[in-house]
Amino acid sequence: MDAKLLFEIRHLTKVFSAGSILGRKKILAVDDVSLSMPVKPEILSLVGESGSGKTTIARLILGFLKPTSGEIIYKGKSVTRMNKKERMNYLKEVQAVFQDPYGSFNPLRKVDYVLLTPIKKFKLTTSKEETYELITKSLEAVGLRSEEVLGKYPKELSGGQRQRIMLARAFLMRPQLLIADEPVSMLDASLRAGVLKIIFNLKNNLGVSFIYITHDLSTAHYISDKMAILYQGSIMEEGSAKRIVEEPMHPYTKLLIESIPMPDPKSRWQERLEIEKIELLSKSGISKSCKFSNRCSKKMDICTQKRPPMFDVNGVKVSCWLYQ
Repeated sequence: MDAKLLFEIRHLTKVFSAGSILGRKKILAVDDVSLSMPVKPEILSLVGESGSGKTTIARLILGFLKPTSGEIIYKGKSVTRMNKKERMNYLKEVQAVFQDPYGSFNPLRKVDYVLLTPIKKFKLTTSKEETYELITKSLEAVGLRSEEVLGKYPKELSGGQRQRIMLARAFLMRPQLLIADEPVSMLDASLRAGVLKIIFNLKNNLGVSFIYITHDLSTAHYISDKMAILYQGSIMEEGSAKRIVEEPMHPYTKLLIESIPMPDPKSRWQERLEIEKIELLSKSGISKSCKFSNRCSKKMDICTQKRPPMFDVNGVKVSCWLYQ
């Protein structure tokens, strides 16, 4: 066990099958991904386009999917080799908040239900008074007052309130690691700022680490300590969020940053950005070339012949032959 690591994934791979029995194809959704997080609280963002594998990684970590190969390690123990008690503790300490704050609720039940369910399942309290106190403190941790939200149906609350209730539900469990999958993408700008501030507070004041999943580099830059850029199931670049955004190294990272619209009418795009469409089923893992080679302006002969390893360049890892 590495006492300095809270969480680690080693060579994580997930292959899906698609099509009919007569013509099944394999889709390589996550391809040999390795990441780690220290015991010290931090926010690690997984950034990439739709289909890059970031949500699949989250579902693997949460146990919604089984990996094809590789290991998920929590506090030095492989999740697949945990006994029943250790598994329950893992499910308690690794929580999630998802993209749609409304889809997480049963519209026919009051919001109290989503808070009471984990308390009962994990036997977190022994009395009604203790239960109410725990719920109140958890709501206060995310900027809500119990009298404002308890007893109401989901439709009676705003999107920001619903998302904060889901953060409170996760916080009830006193998690060590929280998986936040596009938690602000369905909220307007003012509500986004409030939810991001809560994430900061949970990390800085209460010691919760986050894996923050997003396609939005701007938000990831603002909130993250570290960042991993994903493309077709593989990590292209990994390191300090500040370094990656301000000094991008991989051509794909540079393309993502160049595609961010500037809120300045004087800085309009002079040219139309054309990004070649990639057929999903091409992610079969058969090709030995760099996955980004068919979109890369810096392509060399070796890029089409051999997939690059991860090169360490002054503390940033980058999968590109330009840095061999």
